Amino acid sequence: MGRTRKGRDISGWLVIDKPAGPTSTAVVNKVRWAMGAKKAGHAGTLDPDATGVLAVALGEATKTVPYITDALKAYQFTVRLGQSTNTDDAEGEVLATSDIRPTDDQIKDALSPFVGDIMQIPPKFSAVKIDGQRAYKLARDGEDVEIAARPLWVEELVMTDRPDPDHVTLEMICGKGGYVRSIARDLGESLGCYGHVRELRRIWSGPFEAADGLSMEQVEAMAQSPDLDAHLRPVAEGLSDLPEVRATPEGATRMRNGNPGMVLATDVEFGDECWASLDGIPVAVGRYKAGELHPARVFNL
Repeated sequence: MGRTRKGRDISGWLVIDKPAGPTSTAVVNKVRWAMGAKKAGHAGTLDPDATGVLAVALGEATKTVPYITDALKAYQFTVRLGQSTNTDDAEGEVLATSDIRPTDDQIKDALSPFVGDIMQIPPKFSAVKIDGQRAYKLARDGEDVEIAARPLWVEELVMTDRPDPDHVTLEMICGKGGYVRSIARDLGESLGCYGHVRELRRIWSGPFEAADGLSMEQVEAMAQSPDLDAHLRPVAEGLSDLPEVRATPEGATRMRNGNPGMVLATDVEFGDECWASLDGIPVAVGRYKAGELHPARVFNL
């Protein structure tokens, strides 16, 4: 018999403004302890040195994580020009240097090829799996890691500041799976001067903004108290990119048992993915078909 996980059956989202230093997993573990929750996860890993919004899902909200992971995200980051590193950030070993420093106009002109549908090669020190092993583990073991290019949607990439000739600050809005370190590396190569990420902050992720996030000091100060519970955001916020349909009471009962249930639909079409609610509470996510929602995920709320 498996062990029963201890903790509260509490569901919702807690938005954290992650500091530099801890891993995303460490932040999630701290939040789970502070909330006394049975189950927790996060939507989109941040590197240890990165800061910004880390949305932590608790309980039933973990079922909505894929929709936040797929949502657009915004990053602000500073690129160190004139150096490449083996990790594509400031923590790595410097591999090459250059005395070339592009002008502001040259940098702005170089950004356009990185907007739209692009192909991106993740950093060698990343969590991408190669033959079942993480790329960063293979790289640390000294193996020559070859990672295939992956598609990425970049909605916007703009220059926001040039604090000095060695640095440029950029903001990017992109879809799932984007590596800012790869953008910095590839931009440096296109400018002929090399580059790596010096600082990185995720400004927002889907509906969640860093400006609304709690610091880890706040989490610890309010740990295991109603004050922290008051910051919990509804499970439904993780479904903000999907259309909502209203379930009938009978339909909600059927969907909670895994069966198609009657819904009142307005702006959805046959086959659309959407979520059904009853009195504003999520019941299920699934496909709309002829007046019914066919559930793929069911919420026990």
